[in-house]
Amino acid sequence: MNKEKHIIIAGGGAAGMIAAVAAAREGCKVSLYEKNEKLGKKLFITGKGRCNVTNACDMEELFGAVVTNRKFLFSSFYGFTNEDVMELFEEAGLPLKIERGNRVFPCSDHSSDVIAALERMMRQAGVKVYLRQEIKGLAVRSEEDTDTGAVRQVCCGICLEGPDGKEKEVPADRVILATGGVSYPSTGSTGDGHAWAKMLGHKVTDLLPALVPFEAAEKEEVKALQGLSLKNIEIAVYNGKKELYREFGEMLFTHFGVSGPVILSASSFCAKAVSKGALKLVIDLKPALSGEQLDERILRDFAEAKNRQFKNSLSHLYPAKLIPEIVRRSGIDPDKQVNEITRQERRRLVEATKGLTFTLTGLRPFKEAIITQGGISVKETDPSTMESKRVKGLYFAGELLDLDAVTGGFNLQIAWSTGWQAGKAAAKDTTL
Repeated sequence: MNKEKHIIIAGGGAAGMIAAVAAAREGCKVSLYEKNEKLGKKLFITGKGRCNVTNACDMEELFGAVVTNRKFLFSSFYGFTNEDVMELFEEAGLPLKIERGNRVFPCSDHSSDVIAALERMMRQAGVKVYLRQEIKGLAVRSEEDTDTGAVRQVCCGICLEGPDGKEKEVPADRVILATGGVSYPSTGSTGDGHAWAKMLGHKVTDLLPALVPFEAAEKEEVKALQGLSLKNIEIAVYNGKKELYREFGEMLFTHFGVSGPVILSASSFCAKAVSKGALKLVIDLKPALSGEQLDERILRDFAEAKNRQFKNSLSHLYPAKLIPEIVRRSGIDPDKQVNEITRQERRRLVEATKGLTFTLTGLRPFKEAIITQGGISVKETDPSTMESKRVKGLYFAGELLDLDAVTGGFNLQIAWSTGWQAGKAAAKDTTL
């Protein structure tokens, strides 16, 4: 029976390609439609072109990295784990390596090799790929449920633009939507799938850019610090007195505000709040030291440089680019001799070091966001199959859904797991 079943997949990104492999390996006829001239355009630019395939952490950490609707992913994460992903790619001839933070990359450091491995798997499984094919919509029919008598919607294919400019229907037994979110629209993620889902009565939650830099109110200050990367710092983001996020790691100053790993992850937890008003970013430059320990460290540095001016005594504590800003925030006269600095002034220096504060005014646009937060409501999606609860024979996978995680390969794991599950379930479903 499976061999006669035709499954159409809309979208040739990570979730779509893995869904195609999963369905075709079950013996189905699989057709994948991609509107771009090549597959995996967004996958190509992930991880700065290296492609952070997944994360080799344990399952508890994997779930902990999910920001939105982690419980929904229980079945798909366990059905196709990060270990399964690594094994699949290595069997397909893609050697992998594990780097700091358990991030998994291809040994070649080329994302194109990940795409090539997926293409090989699809070719071997007999998937038919149609490039430069923009889907115009979904073909849906109404039918009566023989058991209940209720009328239900059934997805029975896709609509393409024919050579005469009119829409033509391509029939299918099942359709898997894997059209992505709205981040990096230049890669083809323009929200088509959300629009089709809405037309069929699905709820699409608010779409926000996530894993994206923040803009800061202190324009002159951040511009002066542009390009400065800070390592081993801790950030905290506050909405009034409420702490929204805290993390240790690396960040970067840009001409418009702040970016870097901990900042990008913070954006996923703070997207909704910053869309409603400004937030406070507090950077602890020396999180390993308490205030007292830092004061002792400063005293030791001052003892070695007691005849220097204050502005020339800080090179052991801060990067050169940061010194003028720290001096300004401490309120200490930059030309003052170190041996004349008072205990109260030192306290202000400690406060400036452990509480370097900026005002976050908003997120950068979708075209700079790694992922989309929000999407098709998971309440209307069966977590064990990825099938729509509203439309029989229609499945969702990947960033199209209201699922997202922090940086480190976790968002691609969501794509692999949900795509694999959708492909397997669509292939095995015999209810139509």
